[in-house]
Amino acid sequence: MARTNIAFLNDLLQSIGANRRRQPGPIAPAQPADRSLAGTCAELMRKTGDASRVAVAEAALDAYGALASDAKAAFFRSLLSEYGAESAAIRTAFAAWDTAPSDAALSRLFAAVEPQRQTLLRRLNLATGGTLQLVRMRADLLTALRTDPTLAPLDADFAHLLASWFNRGFLVMRRIDWNSPAAILEKIVAYEAVHAIRDWDDLRRRLDPADRRCYGFFHPATGDEPLIFVEVALCRGIPDAIGPLLQAGGDADPGAADTAVFYSISNCQPGLKGVSFGNFLIKQVVHDLAQDLPQIRNFVTLSPAPGFAGWLARETAPEARALSATLTRGTWQTDAAVCAELAPRVRHWAARYFVEAKTAAGLPVDPVARFHLGNGAAAHRINWPADRAAGALRRGHGVMINYLYDVDSIEARHEAFVAEGTVACGPELRRALETTPPPTA
Repeated sequence: MARTNIAFLNDLLQSIGANRRRQPGPIAPAQPADRSLAGTCAELMRKTGDASRVAVAEAALDAYGALASDAKAAFFRSLLSEYGAESAAIRTAFAAWDTAPSDAALSRLFAAVEPQRQTLLRRLNLATGGTLQLVRMRADLLTALRTDPTLAPLDADFAHLLASWFNRGFLVMRRIDWNSPAAILEKIVAYEAVHAIRDWDDLRRRLDPADRRCYGFFHPATGDEPLIFVEVALCRGIPDAIGPLLQAGGDADPGAADTAVFYSISNCQPGLKGVSFGNFLIKQVVHDLAQDLPQIRNFVTLSPAPGFAGWLARETAPEARALSATLTRGTWQTDAAVCAELAPRVRHWAARYFVEAKTAAGLPVDPVARFHLGNGAAAHRINWPADRAAGALRRGHGVMINYLYDVDSIEARHEAFVAEGTVACGPELRRALETTPPPTA
């Protein structure tokens, strides 16, 4: 009861403070947003109480929101030049630690080497809704970074703070269904990044039927703004094409289903790039479904191959070049006989793409493969043709793959992938990899 009263009092005081901040005051002389932002940031770094900093932080973020993209890039450069660490303080703190190493001296050295801009970002986060605004600020920074790589140290500061603020312990998994608040449903439509949601009827087919599930991670500081969500279909058998999953819904009895298919996972906040929580979401959903529906034996994805077409086109082997040209022409799409003839070749080269194609760091070149294999899944089966959407044909020649999440093997496979780069493969994918099809005519 005491804790409830304290929480209520805290909410009440915050509400009163927010209302007081919104009361009209003396009209300040108008000034450009960039000058207002510079002034409020300088004010935030002065020694004042948190109560006054809240209003200043809100004014700073309001000013930032009014900037054009080039002015935002200039602001980021100013954070690097004006809010870095002080060299003299670092040298002094290091000399003290080097002369007499101690925990206290090390703590002072840590404080000295931390850039002042991290303190500024923490104080900006005091604003109402500040966390989400800083996530969006980081998205702007990532855009600016494409043309100005000198901003990388600032991005490292953002990544450091956001990884702490969005620690798994703060995330809340919620099931999203047709009765969820309209604000959340609208965001699901907007953020769906794998299979576009055409209209409200399409959304209802994915959320309302008994054989459909949708789960998302939320953060207390971002309210009804989802961070990531996954769409799930319950069915019998492991599916080999996306069309029936998207067009159906409600046909299967969840009690009779033996397979849970993760057919779409979407990150909602570009500003949280590099902050990993998708793996936690998949594992949590697997755990919850295994408890709710114990008859489910298979937990699989039906995932795209977004880089397969580009990789195949770059291969120098004559068979790969010929297959790439044939798939690009697209005559197979209307000729069942040609499609059947090509299928073994497509599966073979797709298997090589998923298992053998690596980045300079030795990781799978396919980003979706890196995600699921890193989560502890196994590359189970290649499906073709599985997705005839225009984008899927252009990026992956219609190839899709099932990744299998074996509840008893997830952790072992995760460790093997992280430690040794081991790509766990199912027997069907292994056969496709080892079977050499005849050359393309």
